[in-house]
Amino acid sequence: MATMHADVSAVAWRRSSYTTADEGLCVEVADGLIGLVPVRDSKRPAGPAVIVTAAAWAPFVRALVDGSLVG
Repeated sequence: MATMHADVSAVAWRRSSYTTADEGLCVEVADGLIGLVPVRDSKRPAGPAVIVTAAAWAPFVRALVDGSLVG
């Protein structure tokens, strides 16, 4: 597995619609890096970000939406 590095210091983070503060599920994703999607825990904004390719992120989100990852 390849390790990806990207400067996420100036990206615009947005909270995922799947975030629920009462359950502690706090996920943010960043826009603006062509072909890459940084993901982080919004409770730890200075912490690390996981960076995945947009090609890997799209089917993951589709699976969340259609429910095939739940359960």
